[in-house]
Amino acid sequence: MEAVRKAKERLRRYPTLIAKCHESASKYASCVLAKSNLEKNACAAEFNEFKKCLVRVAASGNTRL
Repeated sequence: MEAVRKAKERLRRYPTLIAKCHESASKYASCVLAKSNLEKNACAAEFNEFKKCLVRVAASGNTRL
């Protein structure tokens, strides 16, 4: 049950991580919403920017994604 407790703690931190990356998250969301026929990798650049931000912020707070 220790693993479940740790996972729940980690998931509680996710909204904070996303909030710290609000600019790149907004760019990614805008890209997805702008495409009426979304295809794979259509917003890959925006997604990768968002992912890099999340990884950086998570590492600085010792949070595993």
